[in-house]
Amino acid sequence: MTVFLREEDLPVWLAARPWLDVRCNDEHTLISYRLGRALLRIYRDVDASVVLPTILMHDVGWKKFPPEQLAQAVGPNPRYPGLQRAHEIEGVKIAREALDRLAIPRPVTDRILAIIDGHDTRKTAMSREDAVMKDADKLWRFTAHGIATIGGWFDTPAKETVAMLESFVLPSMLTDAGKAMAEALIATGEAGAWMDDLLQIEAGS
Repeated sequence: MTVFLREEDLPVWLAARPWLDVRCNDEHTLISYRLGRALLRIYRDVDASVVLPTILMHDVGWKKFPPEQLAQAVGPNPRYPGLQRAHEIEGVKIAREALDRLAIPRPVTDRILAIIDGHDTRKTAMSREDAVMKDADKLWRFTAHGIATIGGWFDTPAKETVAMLESFVLPSMLTDAGKAMAEALIATGEAGAWMDDLLQIEAGS
């Protein structure tokens, strides 16, 4: 784990982990963290001490709400759209307590909390750290794990899920590198969907 996570981020992960056992948020968080590290290798002027703990803490607020509502809080036609904002508010409360307990310096904590408070509902970025964090969060959706998870929420096959992400999520990417990575992942997802189609055709022939 210490190879995957920076040593200084491990206590933050351990504090966040009990809040992430809903809607696959534990896996989502670790994948986003790894994608965030990839973006930080490109944007070396961006402060990793803000971006990476924010990624680990950004979705802790979802656990405050009924599990059966969570999948219907996002997407093109959400049934509970208010939960997007509500989970940010609850996430700030949980993250503030955890970061204070870990003695994270207050100026750093304030920057982390400001990003969590709006990471989904605020469409523009307040800073380069905010932009990189938002893109790392969104990039998960284009991964195989993200496509399978989101497809399960909406009961859509991979091809439809990829098309939905390309239409609704790709235009919202905030960095050039994030957009390029998303486009590469879309190509991979499309190739997997096409292969499924070909296998079905071959099986029927």
